[in-house]
Amino acid sequence: MHSQTRPCVLIVDDDEGITQLLGEYLRRFGFDTLVAGDGHAMRSRLQSRRVDLVVLDVMLPGEDGLTLGRELRQSRIPIIMLTARCDAFDRVLGLETGADDYMSKPFEPRELVARIVAVLRRACDAKTEPLPSRADVVRFDGWLLHRDDRCLTSPEGLTVSLSNAEFRLLSTFLQMPRRLFTRDQLIERARGRSMDSFERSIDLLVSRLRHKLGDDPREPRLIKTVRGAGYIFAVQSVQALAAAQIA
Repeated sequence: MHSQTRPCVLIVDDDEGITQLLGEYLRRFGFDTLVAGDGHAMRSRLQSRRVDLVVLDVMLPGEDGLTLGRELRQSRIPIIMLTARCDAFDRVLGLETGADDYMSKPFEPRELVARIVAVLRRACDAKTEPLPSRADVVRFDGWLLHRDDRCLTSPEGLTVSLSNAEFRLLSTFLQMPRRLFTRDQLIERARGRSMDSFERSIDLLVSRLRHKLGDDPREPRLIKTVRGAGYIFAVQSVQALAAAQIA
C-alpha cells in the first residue's frame, strides 16, 4: 500500500528495463513510484493518485516528451527530462516546455536521486517565498505578474504566458530588483544547479524572457547586461498586490 506521506515519482519511459530498475532504486530512497510507457499511460497514472514529480523521457512512442511536458506544465508538476540529446537547442526547448532539470542518458541513478530531491526542495521553497512572491500579483513598470496562473499582463492588457523556467527567472529578478545577479546565481535560482549546466543556457533563457517582456535586446530597458558580470533587472517600481486590489 502506498504511503501518502512519501513523495511519489512518476517515471515515463518506454524502456521497461529502465523503469523497473529506476523504480526499485527510488524506492530505496523513500519514494513511491509509478511507471508509464507513453502519454496515454501517463495520464492514467496521474488520475490514479497525486504525483509530486515526473521523470520524463524525451523519446517516446506517439507523443514525445516535449509535447507531454507542455501538457504537464499546466498542472505545475515538477519535471526532470531524460534525453540522449543535450545540445543548447534541446535544452532551450526543454526549458520552454517547463522542464525543471535535464539529465542525459546514460545516467547515474544516485545523481538522479540528488536532482529529484533538489527539484522537490525548490518546489517546496517556492510555496513559502517571502513577499512579493507570496502576493497573488506583482506589479512592475506597468506589467502584472499573476503568480497563480504564471502569466503576465502587459501594459496594453495582453496576456503573455511563461514557461516554468521563465517564471522562476522573473520571480528571482523581482525578489531583488536593481541587484546584480551573476550567471551562476541565476542558474541556481532559476534552473537549479546541475553538474552539466553551462552559462550559455541562462543567456538563452534571459533572451526568451526579454522577448516576452518586449525588451529590445540591442538596448534593453528592463534586463540589462553587465558585461563579464551578469544581469540587472532595472525595474523602477515593484508592488505586491492581492487579486482583489487589481483595478
